[in-house]
Amino acid sequence: MPVVTALTAQKKHPDRVNVFLDGAFAFGLPLDTAVKLKIGQSLSETDIETLQQENLLDKAKNDAIRLVSYRPRSIAEVQRHLERKGYEAVLVKAVIARLQTVELLDDTAFAHYWVEQRETFKPRSRMALQQELRQKGVSRDIIETALSDLDEMDAARRAATAKIRSWARLPEPDFRKKLGGFLQRRGFHYGIIKEITDELWQTVAAEDAAE
Repeated sequence: MPVVTALTAQKKHPDRVNVFLDGAFAFGLPLDTAVKLKIGQSLSETDIETLQQENLLDKAKNDAIRLVSYRPRSIAEVQRHLERKGYEAVLVKAVIARLQTVELLDDTAFAHYWVEQRETFKPRSRMALQQELRQKGVSRDIIETALSDLDEMDAARRAATAKIRSWARLPEPDFRKKLGGFLQRRGFHYGIIKEITDELWQTVAAEDAAE
């Protein structure tokens, strides 16, 4: 059986260890796995296969952690990312379970985060948010809970108010066309678009008259 002849820390990744068998580099391992080995230890083929699987699991876990470090992700997003990286389904499932255990993956928290971010920076309709979250792989029940307090009229008003200064000097037909198209692209339906457009045109017209 192959014998462990050296265990050396990786220069670029000090939390990982290079394992040498019979004088030749064999594979890398995470430190918490490598500490179980010792120089002179014999490894069976089953031992080596198990260690290599643990190495792949560690790599997959680190890939997933890097992804969620940029912003929160849904479970499905992480799953797709790892699958594109070529990891086997059993490893992907294990990584997702670990990240859920330490609360780095939570679709309920993710859905609330997504809605809050949109509400703060890019308000849009319930339908648009539902579509976005479905594309992220979030379940229908979680989506409905995350959107339960959404005020579409307020969201449309805030979205429109951020844009109307650009169009305030336009003739009324052009103003309505611009604002209506903008709100439509954000997913709002006709009734809300009309009400908000009427409201904001009156505001613009009143300000013009006061000047």
